[in-house]
Amino acid sequence: MYKIQNLNQIDQEGLKLFPAANYEINSEFTNPDGIILRSFKMHGMEMPVSLKAIARAGAGVNNIPVDECTEKGIVVFNTPGANANGVKELVIAGLMLTSRKIAESIEWAKTLKGKGDEIPALVEAGKKNYGGQEIKNKTLGVIGLGAIGVLVANAAQSLGMRVIGYDPYMSVKSALRLSRNVEVTYSAEALLSQADYITVNVPQTPETKGYINKERIALMKDGVKVLNFARGGLVNNADIAEALESGKVSCYITDFPDAEVMDMKNVIAIPHLGASTEESETNCAIMAVEQLREYLENGNIINSVNFPAAEMDRTTDGARILIANKNIPNMVGQITTALASANVNIANMLNRNRGDIAYNIIDVYRKEVEKEIVDILEGIEGVFMVRVIPG
Repeated sequence: MYKIQNLNQIDQEGLKLFPAANYEINSEFTNPDGIILRSFKMHGMEMPVSLKAIARAGAGVNNIPVDECTEKGIVVFNTPGANANGVKELVIAGLMLTSRKIAESIEWAKTLKGKGDEIPALVEAGKKNYGGQEIKNKTLGVIGLGAIGVLVANAAQSLGMRVIGYDPYMSVKSALRLSRNVEVTYSAEALLSQADYITVNVPQTPETKGYINKERIALMKDGVKVLNFARGGLVNNADIAEALESGKVSCYITDFPDAEVMDMKNVIAIPHLGASTEESETNCAIMAVEQLREYLENGNIINSVNFPAAEMDRTTDGARILIANKNIPNMVGQITTALASANVNIANMLNRNRGDIAYNIIDVYRKEVEKEIVDILEGIEGVFMVRVIPG
């Protein structure tokens, strides 16, 4: 019986995929096998020895101490792409909001309440203050062509925009989904200098934090509009504030308001609604549960942020041994030698690595692997996680 601790309210369409015969779900478990969460902040939380995996029903994992989890052999999953359509739709709405002064005009219209028969004339007189521009034939620069960026680029192109995309790490999968009418550049500078609108759709990492900064803003066209529906830290607040004050950036729309952003001029602040759709929450929950189950039941790793992707079909009814180790020479040799010395016959084996981490899936013919054998494997220098799934 696997114990799953839910640290947030998770969509029931996802939770019901945990078979009741094999899983217990409770927010109060102290020794869970897995944790599923959304925005709960785990930093400072003690990680129980029993914990094998954490699944975040969403893309960002800033609320999870990933490095600590890696050291303890805890696999951390996210759900990239599950909320992509919800975010895409809000980015497209953002294009309209930055172009047509829709939000400002709605607020002004509210001030007409109670003016009775005067309202039609006041509307006709006041609408001149809220003129805008159409997005058709304008240029949109899409920084990041992952699941969301590709959807945004394709949608904007279909609305008549010229779209330039930039992503030095674009996957084959994303490339196949990208419209042939989207221009792809290998120079961020070329995108920044041509775009009337710029949307940032990349993960926030130490390398991308503050990606939109004074230097990159200087390369942009005067009056450019900047859209940030990815992560607040991707835009340097001080630099965007200065650009808004000077008019270099005519409007900044963000899904991540904070105290500094709220004090800036020409900002449209949205309260983190990117994935706040029923469909996104359901899709994220389903993906998170499926990935968590696949790891707990079969040891397969799909969409982990700290372990290598690794999937292997079970070809025997024997046990499956899962081993995580430092990615250094002769580890596979030591592991296989240890198993051979214990008279454990390997049926199939997969070894994958990601940076400093290597991960092994080993199917053996025997249904049980004794604790003594696990102790031997754990004793190999460089091994930091061993788990056995019985046959």
